[in-house]
Amino acid sequence: MTDMRAGTAAGEAELLWRPDPDRVADSRMAAFRTWLAAEKGLSFADYPALYEWSVTDLDGFWGAIAEFFEVAFHSAPTAVLGARTMPGAEWFPGATLNYAEHALRHDTDDLAVIFHREDGLASQLTYRELRRRVAAVRAGLVELGVTKGDRVVALVPNSPEALIAFLAAASLGAVWSSCSPDFGARAIADRFTQIEPTVLVAVDGYRYNGRGFDVRPTVEKLRAEIPSLRATVLIDYLGGTLPGTVSWDSLLRDHADAALAFEPVPFDHPLWVLYSSGTTGLPKGIVQGHGGIVLEHLKMLALHSDLGPGDRFFWFTTTGWMMWNFLVSGLLVGTTIVLFDGSPAHPDLSVLWHLAEQHRVTYFGTSAPYIQSCLKEDLKPATRFDLTGLRVVGSTGAPLTPEGFRWIADAVGRDLQIASVSGGTDLCTAFVAAAPDLPVWLGELSCRALGAAVQAYDEQGTPVVDQVGELVITEPMPSMPVFFWGDEDGSRLREAYFDTYPGVWRHGDWIRITPRGSAVIYGRSDSTLNRGGVRMGTSEFYRVVEGLEGVVDSLVIDTSGAGQTDGELLCFLVLAPGTTLESVEPLLKSELRTNLSPRHVPNRFIAVDEIPRTLNGKKCEVPVKKILAGTPPEKAVSRDALRNPDALTPFLALATR
Repeated sequence: MTDMRAGTAAGEAELLWRPDPDRVADSRMAAFRTWLAAEKGLSFADYPALYEWSVTDLDGFWGAIAEFFEVAFHSAPTAVLGARTMPGAEWFPGATLNYAEHALRHDTDDLAVIFHREDGLASQLTYRELRRRVAAVRAGLVELGVTKGDRVVALVPNSPEALIAFLAAASLGAVWSSCSPDFGARAIADRFTQIEPTVLVAVDGYRYNGRGFDVRPTVEKLRAEIPSLRATVLIDYLGGTLPGTVSWDSLLRDHADAALAFEPVPFDHPLWVLYSSGTTGLPKGIVQGHGGIVLEHLKMLALHSDLGPGDRFFWFTTTGWMMWNFLVSGLLVGTTIVLFDGSPAHPDLSVLWHLAEQHRVTYFGTSAPYIQSCLKEDLKPATRFDLTGLRVVGSTGAPLTPEGFRWIADAVGRDLQIASVSGGTDLCTAFVAAAPDLPVWLGELSCRALGAAVQAYDEQGTPVVDQVGELVITEPMPSMPVFFWGDEDGSRLREAYFDTYPGVWRHGDWIRITPRGSAVIYGRSDSTLNRGGVRMGTSEFYRVVEGLEGVVDSLVIDTSGAGQTDGELLCFLVLAPGTTLESVEPLLKSELRTNLSPRHVPNRFIAVDEIPRTLNGKKCEVPVKKILAGTPPEKAVSRDALRNPDALTPFLALATR
């Protein structure tokens, strides 16, 4: 691959954190290795040795995961892996099981759920009470006609009701899909109408940033636009009612004594439908199976995150992001999940750190942009809050900058593990991650996850080490999509991941794998900055630009190759009040020339009010690049897929000029 800045050279990375030997000995990763030695006669000296085995002996590794975690099969599998092809790998043929049965197998008075809303509304549920409520809602869904294979969709915030409805649907073998209530009506309809649901579960409204929002008009629109709906269940979240709906409370009340049961379904039976961002055309409905998610999430949450009974697992997310699905899987390992609904900046950015103190959070997960915001505001959570319960800070959603790593170490705690992880909605997991027995190096993700055959490919499709390349996965994983909804011949799925390298999953990120086995992610490979043969990921660019005082947000677009062979490099800036373009431009040029390369100094800096972002907060690099190349706006981006569609206006104006 053409030269691309690799950041710190191998061997030079700064060691930020080293695991305590006693903690490692007590970890679930160590327990797994001990079990492998005792039960399977397999001895692995360290993580790299265990990893190598996990991606070469797929049958041995995934079979061991199922056995070690006592996965409850109703019908036993005839093999671990039938066909080993990608796409189309056949996992645990003949097996039946149920995700909800695994999430609810801890029938105890231990806390399952801690819920906290931004206005102070709070509640807690034990595993026993959670089971009782799931049983009631399950019976209510049956009464509404829901059976195995039907779709149950939900317009819900990150709340206990969302969790209960999901588990009730999964227990029946019904297929779940959710959107956050702050999505616009069109964006929700674009997702839900595709899958023809029979029941809609919705809140009457939600709270965000100190305000209440009525979503009943959206619910009415959805009821009118989704002909397959047989019933709508309304959750009284803000005190509203809606004629012609079934009340959530009546489901709980009328079926209070219902028995809990679980429908055994095939290993690859659809569990839920997640969606691509839908920035161009309809969002793709990504379907994952019961078995694949049970195995993958047990592996990630127990082994890599070292979570179990007695721990408190928090991730800041909404029900429209895959991290919600990942968070609620904390129940699979018997941990307490902490659900927060509201703005992470109301009344100020300290609210989530206060939550961590209040509930003695063990594992605190958030997004890289949130960490950057805390850094910019010079927050010092450790001096304000008692965070002694905390052992891991997790970050995803974008590459975490080295400055972000340092801020966590300095401002939150030196003895904390920083779990910067990267994965995708496509597999509903992280495949470059952290492990309790590995160190943390500044700016690096500690390892490739067990069972994830991640490689960096150069332009010839050859694996490279310590060089930036395309992130690929060369062996199948159980949580890869079973199919895309409505993709009858599988052509859309093949086009999405397997067109570039036949039989190999191309993810669409730049990655560098170090000789140590750690990794650095450089952003999306389809929005690369290619200047005079020097390629660079956009994350490095943002790190420099957004590190400057007065710059709130930015978007960089390389128009080379986007209809122009030698295009411009454009940098769009959102500036803080009182900051002018003239005052920051000379400094920006100097910093970029010094820290990146003279070729990566933009031809133009342009001030805008907002950077267009998807509903899940990701910058719209590729759609804007297409618009600037002359692609008609309606083909380049679906406005309903954007959190702030009006932010496109200056880009459209620039394209017409």
